[in-house]
Amino acid sequence: MTQEGGDIDALVRKRIRGLRTAMGWSLDELATRCHLSPSTLSRIETGHRRIGLDQLTSIARALGATLDQLVESATDDDVVIRPRHDAARGLTIWRLGREPGATVAKMRVTKPAPTGGAGLRAHPGKEWFTVLSGTLVLLLGDRRILVEAGQAAEFSTMIPHAMGAHGGPAEILGIFDHDGQRTHLRSAH
Repeated sequence: MTQEGGDIDALVRKRIRGLRTAMGWSLDELATRCHLSPSTLSRIETGHRRIGLDQLTSIARALGATLDQLVESATDDDVVIRPRHDAARGLTIWRLGREPGATVAKMRVTKPAPTGGAGLRAHPGKEWFTVLSGTLVLLLGDRRILVEAGQAAEFSTMIPHAMGAHGGPAEILGIFDHDGQRTHLRSAH
């Protein structure tokens, strides 16, 4: 459980203590939930005892966390999310997640929706977005749907689709699966 001078070990101990205190639990409460003695848990948190995999699994389960969440490296040196602008597509994208799988992105759409079917794309998956400001045109198959600020949309991306601004820029918060990331966020990599 030690790597690079115990950095991961210290991080795991800090996370265990942080989660326990955030939940308002005493050492006794967490110890009971993970079937350890309070003194063992205290020594684990303070670094006076090595953490066994069986203990870590039990502690993670009691805290409602996964092993991955407890041991993932801390990559919060730079917490500022910088936008990436794609002038050709009329988008500014802020990627709001670093996790694989689904990506949450805030997007500023400035170009109008394409006319005709040439600009429509289809790919596996589903997409969801909510309009934060402005109005967005969602082209979904042969339908033209106006989605205004405060409204949301969810649709199968197997239906040919495109979106664009209506009457000025629109800002959206979208959730994209892996296929949606490749299609809509490709310029933000």
